[in-house]
Amino acid sequence: MMYLVSQPGPLSSAHMEAIELNSAVSFPPGYLRFMKRFGSGTYRGWMNVYSPDNEVLCPFPEYELWEHDADSPITQEQIGECIAIGHTADGDFLAVHPQTKQLLWLPRHAERIERVVVQVQETEDDSMYALLLDDIYSQVYGCGQQGAVYYEPWSETRNHRFLRLPPGTNGLTLPKLSGMFREVFPPDLVVENEFTCLLFYQEIGGYIRFNYAYGQEVAVMFEKDAAQAFVTMEQWLLSQGCVG
Repeated sequence: MMYLVSQPGPLSSAHMEAIELNSAVSFPPGYLRFMKRFGSGTYRGWMNVYSPDNEVLCPFPEYELWEHDADSPITQEQIGECIAIGHTADGDFLAVHPQTKQLLWLPRHAERIERVVVQVQETEDDSMYALLLDDIYSQVYGCGQQGAVYYEPWSETRNHRFLRLPPGTNGLTLPKLSGMFREVFPPDLVVENEFTCLLFYQEIGGYIRFNYAYGQEVAVMFEKDAAQAFVTMEQWLLSQGCVG
């Protein structure tokens, strides 16, 4: 089951109809259903998912970022014809090419464009596209993602607050502080590894991020209409020695 960080922002019916009328484009299985249900957002902190963008890759043929030969899925000129449907934080693009009907991976830090082999079939499940994204992750990185499955819809009402835990504050470390925090405020979902800890809360429509890698940063992401719940959490963090 996919956890939603906040309320989804599905595309309007008019927007969806405009996309579906473009019969020249073959979108990957589940993509249109996913957009209709959840709208644009970030999947598992990895892939930014959005409605088809036929402009962002137009100037890329001039950049000569990738090598091309007889085995390349598209030519350098055809890059500009691609329609982007997502990109990662590292700058990799996921796109479709209308004429060849291929799903393509355009890596930021590699020399070749790769054709993505779709290994999942279309179903009626609204979150089916998430399975495809997980499969793409495995193809690209050679391993599966660990941890919970979550989606962060993009929101124009999202607020943030950055705090810092100074070194030596009451002998606390960020891992210890995050453990104390979740005891006082039991989260709806936890995603934790050696680099970061995310504690998700429906009541604020967001999450608390403890940046273990940096060692000091605590970030609170919350919806504007959840200000009171945010203040309660912020005051607790400040009482433990965090500073703004």
